[in-house]
Amino acid sequence: MNMAKMKPSEFVKAYYGYAKQTEEKTGIDARFTLAQAALETGWGASAPGNMFFGIKDTDGINGNEQLLRTTEVLKNPNAMFPEINLITKRPDGKYTYKVKDWFRKYDTPEECFTDHACFFFTNNRYKKALEVKHDPYLFADEVAAAGYATDPNYAAVLKSIIKTIEKNIENEKL
Repeated sequence: MNMAKMKPSEFVKAYYGYAKQTEEKTGIDARFTLAQAALETGWGASAPGNMFFGIKDTDGINGNEQLLRTTEVLKNPNAMFPEINLITKRPDGKYTYKVKDWFRKYDTPEECFTDHACFFFTNNRYKKALEVKHDPYLFADEVAAAGYATDPNYAAVLKSIIKTIEKNIENEKL
């Protein structure tokens, strides 16, 4: 599902309900979930296969996956991906990879939002993050520290988007 980039207000109206349902089921703050979905999709511009969170599919073999372009920042100069298009060394000693990798796909946005929450509960590396799941800012810090994304500025970017989400929730009185 590739669509045009939405305004933050449109994105909040369209997807806040899914994030709120997830919060009610799991306790993970809806503002965090919605901010992460906005970041990962470019405010709804790209959610192929209803994939809002960039969750990798580790096996690539059972029909619930899709091969998509992505950018990764890694310490390893010899990382393996299904398809590597470009590797460049960064000034910080890490490497930027332009690759194709396997990501999960979903029948509906609701299925994706639910799976996203389950991902945190089934991966032990997010245990510390789950201790602060009611605070979207602390949760963003802990999710980033646990390695959710390879972008070194992931937590800062997420927290900026959380602020935008909060303004739009308030403006829309959601």
